[in-house]
Amino acid sequence: MFVAILIVFCLNTFVYDIVHEGRINLNFEMMQWALGKKSKVMELWVMMQLSTLVIVYPMFYYWANNRPAGPAKWIDYVVLSFYIAFMLAFLVLPVNYIMENALPPASTVIIACEQLRLIMKMHSFVRENIPRVLNFNNKKDDDSPTDEVMCPDFSKYLYFLFVPTLIYRDDYPRTKTIRWNYVVTNFGQVIGCLFFIYYIFMRFCVPYFHNFNQEHVTPELLVMTVFGCMLPGTLVLFIGFFAILHSWFNAFAEMLRFADRMFYKDWWNSTSFSNYYRTWNVVVHDWLYTYVYKDVCRVIGRGNKPAAMACVFVFSAIFHEYVLVLCFNFFYPVLLVMFAGAGFGFMFLTDKGVSRSWNVFLWVALFTGTGLLMCLYSMEWYARINCPVNTDNIFDKLIPRSWTCNFEAMENNLKSP
Repeated sequence: MFVAILIVFCLNTFVYDIVHEGRINLNFEMMQWALGKKSKVMELWVMMQLSTLVIVYPMFYYWANNRPAGPAKWIDYVVLSFYIAFMLAFLVLPVNYIMENALPPASTVIIACEQLRLIMKMHSFVRENIPRVLNFNNKKDDDSPTDEVMCPDFSKYLYFLFVPTLIYRDDYPRTKTIRWNYVVTNFGQVIGCLFFIYYIFMRFCVPYFHNFNQEHVTPELLVMTVFGCMLPGTLVLFIGFFAILHSWFNAFAEMLRFADRMFYKDWWNSTSFSNYYRTWNVVVHDWLYTYVYKDVCRVIGRGNKPAAMACVFVFSAIFHEYVLVLCFNFFYPVLLVMFAGAGFGFMFLTDKGVSRSWNVFLWVALFTGTGLLMCLYSMEWYARINCPVNTDNIFDKLIPRSWTCNFEAMENNLKSP
């Protein structure tokens, strides 16, 4: 189906080029720019990977093998302080590197997603093995025999860093062989999806927004553009889901003989947003449930489940917005408001839904939301290219320039005779 739609989109683009330019314009300059500075991206990626290998594991290994038995010791607080400092540095230093080298949007997204992936994996490894160390020390204090290992082998940690799961286990189900043709097919699908998304942006985004300025900001155009972006935006959502959660994850799972392939479920059949959130991305959902929801419930009590769910939504929305802020180099919290606001409210609205009409409602909400996201972020991106700078300080990053263009247009219309 995706191949057929890609062919139709290519034909659509070719016909559009012939009608408007008299020739087929195979222009990949924007893709090359968006994925530019590959050497800088690889350099930063290697540094992040090495830091997880030469700092986190040795630090945890030292603590696990040198902690005295009994209640909390001074070494616990020292290692905890180092761990928190490392995590903060792991968040801040890559951002500084991105800003200093002015990495383009797609390259920035790659780094930001890898950064968050490694943070979640490191936290899972530490979080899962702390109880093991404490239990081992308690047994050692009781002088009872035990065969339990305090710290897993480095090979287990290294394997965990690359398998498509965010929950650490010493052992995972493994397949017997590697189907290399299946690996190549999945990576080929990822490349095809990349070109697919590029065609969508070049055909339905750039032509409508690249001249955005004060002349284009009208309520009528905004409404028409939002509805015009719904289908392309939803298609980008589908393709991104297929490329990452299906093709990319399955390719790495096959290469590493990782047999647990439950990366997603049939979210498209969901009749409630709560089920959609649980099935859309099982990998991230499991991490959020295990290390955010359950830990918050332990702190505030299981009787406050709505508050724990709110913490999960806010936590997830903040880091989704974090990736977009780095990508676009401006703060425009559309996704943050939609995810932590409307998305959280819809979960309770449709929680008891079993009728297929609720599935229709979910799809309408997804179409509308993706249309708004694609439209508003595209308008703001090109507004920052075409509209004058309001101020040279930090407020220029925080105040949407597409809004000020609109005000300038209204002011010019009032001044015109």
